[in-house]
Amino acid sequence: MKNLVLLLLLVTVSTLSFGKIYDIRDYGAIGDSLTINTKAIQKAIDECSAEGGGIVLIQGGNYVTGTIFMKSGVTLRIEKMAVLSGSKDIKDYAENVMKNMYRDESYMDRCLVFAHNQKFIGIEGGGIIDGNGEAFPNKIPGIKYRPMLIRFANCENIRMHDIMLQNPSGWTSAWLYCRDIVIEGISVWARVRGNGDGLDFDGCKNVRVSNCSFDTSDDSICLQTSSKDHSCQDITITNCQFSSRWAGVRIGLLSRANFENVIISSCIFRNTNDSGLKIQMNEGAEMKNMLFTNLLMINVPRPIFMTHTSLRAYVDGEEEYPEMKTMGDMTFSDIHVDNTGLDKNSAIVMTSIPENYIRNITLSDIIIRTAGGGTVKDANNIFGEFSKEWFELQDKRRWPEYGYLGGTVPAYGIHLRHLENVIINNVNITTINKDVRPVIMAIDVKNLTINGRKIMEERIENINN
Repeated sequence: MKNLVLLLLLVTVSTLSFGKIYDIRDYGAIGDSLTINTKAIQKAIDECSAEGGGIVLIQGGNYVTGTIFMKSGVTLRIEKMAVLSGSKDIKDYAENVMKNMYRDESYMDRCLVFAHNQKFIGIEGGGIIDGNGEAFPNKIPGIKYRPMLIRFANCENIRMHDIMLQNPSGWTSAWLYCRDIVIEGISVWARVRGNGDGLDFDGCKNVRVSNCSFDTSDDSICLQTSSKDHSCQDITITNCQFSSRWAGVRIGLLSRANFENVIISSCIFRNTNDSGLKIQMNEGAEMKNMLFTNLLMINVPRPIFMTHTSLRAYVDGEEEYPEMKTMGDMTFSDIHVDNTGLDKNSAIVMTSIPENYIRNITLSDIIIRTAGGGTVKDANNIFGEFSKEWFELQDKRRWPEYGYLGGTVPAYGIHLRHLENVIINNVNITTINKDVRPVIMAIDVKNLTINGRKIMEERIENINN
């Protein structure tokens, strides 16, 4: 009798904790990888939300759908061995799902899973959301569409855990102006098309990402601000692994509001073509109070790439170039980099433009091993400036990317330009091949301190003793 009472109590607690279950098969969904189940899945979501919330269950098959609209109180549970697949026909994707906030990228305006002004929503279960990216682009007059996988806007209290997001035809996800986000234990594979970002947080607050893995064709995680009314702040990213054709974590580029209070810790970056940490302030706001610590990077040519300039990235941006404000107050510590398998374009690069300094940067307890091989010609190379005049001359070179600086980096360890108040402490940089470039090139750097000593020289040949 006691066991029966205990069992009934456990069932009651379980029901109270997790809510009623709405199985999409009860609404007519068929998991045969062919049937379009948009109406059935949406009916389950709508009913679940209207009755106070619960779980919309997907199990036992591959369920194809067009755009579905998440509602307050709904957790989408995709069980192990189950798949929610995006339709291969762009006509199954709704148009009333906001839009991508970067200029010249309207082909990603549509998406598979959308939510707007909703609360207490979640995605979980151990299964897969698949964007069927190999089927795109679909051409509608004027645009070759490639829908995103997920877009949440103005939502709060969002939870996502134990799910696989794969094969998006554009970005995997865009989170616009959301609050209180927890993402844990997810895997992202986004290599089927270019622009395969992982998690893009735009003007979001109170974000916690942990224990996730990323293999992406573009930035694995991106922090950005497309609205002047929504800053990006209070972000922690920890215990994650990144591999990317572009950057592991990018902060900025689309940067119309402030970025502050960011911590990235205990992460592994591996086989990333462009940068590990890519930090770019461009559109007239401020960036400050950031800590990057306990990081391992293997085959990451720019462990840190930082730029401060003025450009227009926002889709509805003004014609005038934005006013430049402040960027700085960042600490990079306890970082181990093994780039011995790469070429000589391997270094930390931080560059601004004259009279607009990146300020208050600390690099401490860092070990970097590189291939080396730099020549006298490389040592004498002068990088271009990301000035307004430079951007005016470019047609397709829209962003301040490393490759547009011109030629080989003139230092084999750290290249600094237009910075103020830089502290370098206990940084060890070595090459496996002879390299005649200086370990550090510091151009227009005010108040540079290395291992407690004020440095005046432009070329620093040795910081390891």
